[in-house]
Amino acid sequence: MIIRTATKKDLSILLGFEQKIIETEIPMDPTLSTTTKINYYDLSEYIKADDTQVVVAEIDKEVVASGYGQIRDRKEYFKQSKMGYIGFMYVKDKHRGKGISQRIIENLSDWFITKGIEEVQLDVYDQNPRAISAYEKAGFEKYLVRMRLNLHK
Repeated sequence: MIIRTATKKDLSILLGFEQKIIETEIPMDPTLSTTTKINYYDLSEYIKADDTQVVVAEIDKEVVASGYGQIRDRKEYFKQSKMGYIGFMYVKDKHRGKGISQRIIENLSDWFITKGIEEVQLDVYDQNPRAISAYEKAGFEKYLVRMRLNLHK
């Protein structure tokens, strides 16, 4: 397995991964539309951007997983003015449980270090215990809970 920087040639595969992520998350998030096509990411721009690193995992020349790291500004009251953010984590079903997401996180963490980033965050649905477990295995810790109230039940 190799982890490499994504290129424009990977875009159609990555757009398919994005739709798989959305399909998984729609049942977890009642605020997502089920009547319009959703795109979370501007992947073609992310691939070109200096503040974003899109990576893929390849096994036998097949792209089987993805992720991105992005440098984001923070509010002035935080100790660091910038932080890292990880998203777009996807591993094809038949390759799950092989440590691929761990390798992607390590790759992105190394990239953040070269950019002088000290902290990395991510978002994960509470109803996704498998993902939470994988992130905790990589060293992430829960520190904030976002809650919602639907006023029109």
